[in-house]
Amino acid sequence: MILGIGTDLANIDRIAGVLERHGDRFRNRVFTPVEQAKAERRRDVAGTYAKRWAAKEACSKALGTGLRMGIAWKDMAVSNLRTGQPVMEVTGWARERLDAMTPVGHEAIIHVTLTDDHPWAQAFVVIEARPLAGH
Repeated sequence: MILGIGTDLANIDRIAGVLERHGDRFRNRVFTPVEQAKAERRRDVAGTYAKRWAAKEACSKALGTGLRMGIAWKDMAVSNLRTGQPVMEVTGWARERLDAMTPVGHEAIIHVTLTDDHPWAQAFVVIEARPLAGH
């Protein structure tokens, strides 16, 4: 069953401007070390950050909170499987919210997809509840 759906569209040029103006202060407030390492290795640094920004916004919407109610930017983090597929991990208040919205006897799976076409970066997040084995 679907527990939540979220989407966000981010302007890559706007994120590039924020990176230029605020640099490490912005990076460290919003992105985990893993996200920063991934972005800084890429040719399109701003685009990579913009996709992750959009993913965090989309995840907060799928959680039903938006970026309020105690959720922190770094409570939601995008990493990649060896295949390149993005995955969303949640910690802190985002994890507490996910656990609270997951029905008993189910596990929550967060699906995330990212795309960009300059100047836009887009993310979709779907939170699914799957029955645990034996339920």
